[in-house]
Amino acid sequence: MDVIKIERALISVSNKIGAVELAESLSKCGIEIISTGGTMKAIRAVGVPVTYVSDLTGFPEIMNGRVKTLNPKIHGGILAVRDNPEHLKQMEENGIKPIDLVVVNLYPFKSTIKKENVTLAEAVENIDIGGPAMIRAAAKNFKFVTVVTNPDEYKEIAKIISEKGGVDYETRKKLAAEAFAHTADYDLMITDYLSKQI
Repeated sequence: MDVIKIERALISVSNKIGAVELAESLSKCGIEIISTGGTMKAIRAVGVPVTYVSDLTGFPEIMNGRVKTLNPKIHGGILAVRDNPEHLKQMEENGIKPIDLVVVNLYPFKSTIKKENVTLAEAVENIDIGGPAMIRAAAKNFKFVTVVTNPDEYKEIAKIISEKGGVDYETRKKLAAEAFAHTADYDLMITDYLSKQI
């Protein structure tokens, strides 16, 4: 499988560096952008059209943002196997649209635990749940979905998309491997921190 055309992107980042510029570039390519709270506000502030994730899911961000993207309209859109007729039928029946690009980086757990006198409660609140779930879903479905976790790659990915309309298979696979490494490192850091609290 070669280039998969990108029509819808989900951008939800803790580290906002480069995210607005990426959104501008994607929007110029005619790509619909979905986003969460803070990221959505930053993108909207520069005049780029963006759909708030709660408008897509029909459900508000709740529990201080702990629950916002954990929804079938998000995960169904990411995980659907696009050449499986049953998946396509279920998407149609449930009003789920495909999400072709997932751009996510995680809550700053590392910088939080480096702060002097940080409490366990503060550290726990900076354990990302929805972010790793979206990253892993997109990485699992790299046959159809592009996942980007490293802001240093935004420009290159934007360039590929503007030239080809999408991302090729080998690049999607490489990005998926990077994504799993990213979530593995994140979990290892949390494991190490919590183990030291025992």
